[in-house]
Amino acid sequence: MSTTLIIIAITCAVSFTAMNNPKMLDALILWPPAIDRKKEWYRLLTHGLIHADFMHLLFNMVTLYFFGRVMEGFYEDVLGPFGFALFYVAAIVAAILPTYFKHRHDSKYYSLGASGAVSAVLFAFILFEPWNMIYIFVIPVPAILYAVAYVAYSIWADRTGGDRINHSAHLWGAAFGVAVTLLVEPRVFGHFLSRLASPNFL
Repeated sequence: MSTTLIIIAITCAVSFTAMNNPKMLDALILWPPAIDRKKEWYRLLTHGLIHADFMHLLFNMVTLYFFGRVMEGFYEDVLGPFGFALFYVAAIVAAILPTYFKHRHDSKYYSLGASGAVSAVLFAFILFEPWNMIYIFVIPVPAILYAVAYVAYSIWADRTGGDRINHSAHLWGAAFGVAVTLLVEPRVFGHFLSRLASPNFL
């Protein structure tokens, strides 16, 4: 079984269990004061294994399934057999750290979901195939245009707030995915520019 499928299986198992177990959900969710006061650092990771509802889980896991398989091959080539798992776990933590520092004393703040790590995977993929079509409610959109719109919307939504979605994690996850991919293999940047200059709508 591929690493991507293992991650999906674990995330689904933990998410479904937590949806029916409030105590488990409370123990795994990102609640900054629990980290700041009780040193429950594991929450920086476990929040990425639980989701608010089935649709939240479905969207993240479907996205991970389609793009994770491509990036799994790349990361296992450059970092070894556990390369993609390491990248994904690091992305969960890196995407949520700014949120933690911003809300570390806010007892009313909670965050959960794998969206930050999934954003990292998606944006890493876009470096390889910027003109690949991403389907938004069955509407095909070139990946690079989706990326620009995604970042612009996330910045706007993060500043305005009010929808209870952690847009900051989406942004930092995307940035992590791009930065780490270019760090482990700088030649990807030249590949990206070459692909960008030659539109090929797939």
